[in-house]
Amino acid sequence: MTRMPYQYVVLRCVPDAEREEFINVGIVLRCQAADHLEAAFAVDHARLAAFAPSLDPDELDAALQVVCDVAAGREGGGRPRLGDDGRRFGWLSAPRSTVVRPGPVHSGLTEDPASEVQRLLDRLVR
Repeated sequence: MTRMPYQYVVLRCVPDAEREEFINVGIVLRCQAADHLEAAFAVDHARLAAFAPSLDPDELDAALQVVCDVAAGREGGGRPRLGDDGRRFGWLSAPRSTVVRPGPVHSGLTEDPASEVQRLLDRLVR
């Protein structure tokens, strides 16, 4: 199989911007060669409660689901209309001042982008 280049960001939960502390909660991966854009998340709610006791875990999960929806191209309900996966990845990887923030863009090579999302989740989030 052919190894294809991809880019990804790690999604971070940053409950207090002044403290600059975060925990990794998800991944957004784009592989242009495979026409693949996917976001996935895994929140350890016990760890989150210890890290940010005032943060509502349901609100965090809802915000992360919106990220997954945008990656999948779902529009409406307050989600932006961005068109192709390149524009959606650009929007999802752009710096922002919310509780869910993307880290820097990284790159790699994979034969299977969907499996790579799960591998990155296991390695960097879970």
